[in-house]
Amino acid sequence: MNLTAEPAKSVAVTWRTIARTLKPQVQIGEATSWIGFKQNARSINAKVERVPLDFPFSKLGFANYYSAIMDSLKPNTQYVYRVGAGTEWSEWSQFTTAKDTATAFKFVYFGDPQEEIKEHCTRVFREAFRTAPDAEFWTIAGDLTDQPDDAMLEELYYAGGFMFRTVPVVPAPGNHDCVYRLENGKAAINKKGKKDRTNQLSPFWRGQFTLPENGVKGLEESCYYVDYQGLRFVVLNSNDKLQEQATWLDKLLSTNPNTWTVVTFHHPFYSTGRERDDRTTRDAFLSVFDKHHIDLVLMGHDHSYARTHKLVNGTRAAENAPGTVYVTSVSGPKSYTLNPQYGGLMAKMGTNVQLFQVIEIDGGKLSYKSYTATGALYDSFELMKNVGM
Repeated sequence: MNLTAEPAKSVAVTWRTIARTLKPQVQIGEATSWIGFKQNARSINAKVERVPLDFPFSKLGFANYYSAIMDSLKPNTQYVYRVGAGTEWSEWSQFTTAKDTATAFKFVYFGDPQEEIKEHCTRVFREAFRTAPDAEFWTIAGDLTDQPDDAMLEELYYAGGFMFRTVPVVPAPGNHDCVYRLENGKAAINKKGKKDRTNQLSPFWRGQFTLPENGVKGLEESCYYVDYQGLRFVVLNSNDKLQEQATWLDKLLSTNPNTWTVVTFHHPFYSTGRERDDRTTRDAFLSVFDKHHIDLVLMGHDHSYARTHKLVNGTRAAENAPGTVYVTSVSGPKSYTLNPQYGGLMAKMGTNVQLFQVIEIDGGKLSYKSYTATGALYDSFELMKNVGM
């Protein structure tokens, strides 16, 4: 499941098969305490897209991805749905639509799963669900898999299990979600002796997700925003068209009716992993973030944990002044040695730890808690605003 641009009125769902099915549909109805909901369920036709299992080589055949928007829904209402065709159907799953007012809620944020997902990320996802079973959505800050291929995506969905069917996922794309650059039909090798990636998202991205298309043209479903119960949640694609996205974001935030603004993307402003320092991303967006007083920025890529103090223009803000907290986290087993180049900006740093974060918004308070894979509290802070003054 994925959020749409109107989460109080609609939810998106995507599924796949190898063999093409005829007349794929979603069936949906309001949840009841008995199976009578089936009598009133309505059917929604799905779109289909064929995606190579091993893009760009297409030697292993194709998968069929189906997508549909479950629309015309009531706010704050529990629904049941299933997907399928003919006599072949999934189980019924439940979800609840967003409220249409600024009301308290939680969401969960993960850094890169990327590698050994089935073996090592499954427990992180399950612990996150156990810690915050009432979270309204999950966001992942890129590098969902190490390579955008069918086998690794199978691991991701194994790890997500039933949770991905009941909790909408709101992902941002990372560099490992992009395809390789080709030379003579093979993946090109860069100067470091590794396969060279482009900034082009894999066809799997738009095949497997059904996300808002309200962002920069050409970056549909990878640059978008959702207004959710008093929060403007913005997803950026830090792989491509940064200046275009910065211009779009500046305009988008010039008319923002929400109390809180949170942005997520993959490449960190203030790197703590290895020798990295992604000035390109920082130079593109920093002035826009400062201008509009972004509250919280959620990132990945560095395979370590780093949470800044509240910052303005790369320096620590006064205690009661506006500013932005930048967080980098990781949910997978890949870890980098800490780079202390921005240590003076950090309130907390760490490595060799798998994490998930629960963020709760309630009126003028944003509460952030980071937990380890074992459920232990690792880091926390609060942001406060005067609301209704």
